[in-house]
Amino acid sequence: MLALKEKDKVVAQMLLTSGTCARCILRFCGVTLQSPYGLPYKDLICELREFLALDIDEELRLENDTEADGPPNKKIRCEDTEEGSCDQRGGNAANLLQLDGNVSPPNDHSRTCNVCLGILQEFSDADFVKRVCLKVGSAGHEYKSFVFSVSLPPQLSVREHAAWLLVKQEMGKQGLSLQKEDIIQIKEAYKWITHPMFADALGVQVDPKSEFEVSVVYAHPETDGDCHFLATKCPDCFKATKNKLSVFTRMAVVKALEKIKEEDFLKQFPCLPSSPETRCDVLEIQCSHAAIFVAGRYNKYSRNLPQTPWIIDGERKMDSSVEELILEPLMAVFKADSFNFSSSGREDVDVRTLGKGRPFAVELVNPRKVKFTTKDIKEIQQEINHSSDKIKVRDLQVVTRDAVGHMKEGEEEKTKCYSALIWTEKFIQREDIAFLDDMKELKLDQKTPLRVLHRRPLAVRVRIIHTMRTEYVDEHHFRLYLKTQAGTYIKEFVHGDFGRTQPNIGSLMKTTADILQLDVESVDVDWPPPLND
Repeated sequence: MLALKEKDKVVAQMLLTSGTCARCILRFCGVTLQSPYGLPYKDLICELREFLALDIDEELRLENDTEADGPPNKKIRCEDTEEGSCDQRGGNAANLLQLDGNVSPPNDHSRTCNVCLGILQEFSDADFVKRVCLKVGSAGHEYKSFVFSVSLPPQLSVREHAAWLLVKQEMGKQGLSLQKEDIIQIKEAYKWITHPMFADALGVQVDPKSEFEVSVVYAHPETDGDCHFLATKCPDCFKATKNKLSVFTRMAVVKALEKIKEEDFLKQFPCLPSSPETRCDVLEIQCSHAAIFVAGRYNKYSRNLPQTPWIIDGERKMDSSVEELILEPLMAVFKADSFNFSSSGREDVDVRTLGKGRPFAVELVNPRKVKFTTKDIKEIQQEINHSSDKIKVRDLQVVTRDAVGHMKEGEEEKTKCYSALIWTEKFIQREDIAFLDDMKELKLDQKTPLRVLHRRPLAVRVRIIHTMRTEYVDEHHFRLYLKTQAGTYIKEFVHGDFGRTQPNIGSLMKTTADILQLDVESVDVDWPPPLND
């Protein structure tokens, strides 16, 4: 049963004869029962024609009762015909409908719906579902559920608006009202039809919260033609942007339809619109899995290794980087399209990172392989560590997107510990550096260093040296251990950067000082959680 009511007959008849598909008729009649939408299209047309013909049969019976010589009208039902004879039934219904004097024969499956442009016809059948599933299989993703989404041509909103205005007028003649929200959305009806077929074909359930998405993008060549008048009436809704091929985006069209007056719309656009010459095209079928995030800590033991690829004016300056040494095994195993690497701060190419290492996180975009055990992740960590003696990784683990935010939280408040080998121009003894041990919470004013001015804005940043401890080496060298606020430029604190950092070691010791070696001893961020190796 179609769940249509007596009040729906006039509207259903009007839509059917104007070129609207059976499923769109159900939508505009507000049918919320899902099962009718899933009927095979020929069966749906058959039941719809029967529903409409019954009313006219009743009128004919009453007329025949008043004619003494007229034979009673015999109703012809779909089940009374042989298989494949539904079109014959439709022809009889058409003849009956023509007796009404106001309508023409109803459309069939070969005509493209003047509202949904074929979305609820051709693109919701078993053959199309099979086509999508073949694409899913070739994409090579692992998944245990899926969510299906569609992107529709903007002009569908225009055609739907036109149909709504006409149906609303017709229902008004019956003393009934029809709000736009009373119409079942195309995407909703599409879901009711296709989800069971997709679940059966893929062997997994549809889950709105699934991390694996299958999406279909539809396009239609007549979009600009159907929407052009809106740009004339509501020009402020359509603004060209660099990333959009057309100003007629779905959001822009919806905004214009909300703004345009009904009488202006009816003057510009036919209600109901005619059936298009062509149906929608499938622009692309996409399969994508939500990103996976892998976190850990890395140690860097080389003084000739940048954190990320070092490329200047298109020329590579170093053979590798921390990022590449970590990412090469990860990308190979997870089979992701791309990645985003981030860390809790960064060290210069000539700075080592020791102790427990620097926290880092990797976003693996659209991974194909997503099922991993703790043992699998451990093996990836071992592969990274065996690939080079320049870095080591620890506490490698899969984390959530939200958890990655913890790495960046308190960026300014966290502390870091360093050790620096310092050279001084003047001769020094132990007592010349002892006063540094007593300094606590030393406040610095640091202008953006000259060496990073090309990539960071000019500013004066206040930073704190919490504690210092010295270790005498010889008459021109000592080692300085510092605990500082994150974001402190240690090299500039030592040599002063031509007075851009005040105070500095040189000014405090009243000599010229420079830094020869720098190591990060610890990054005091309690993330990611340590693992028992």
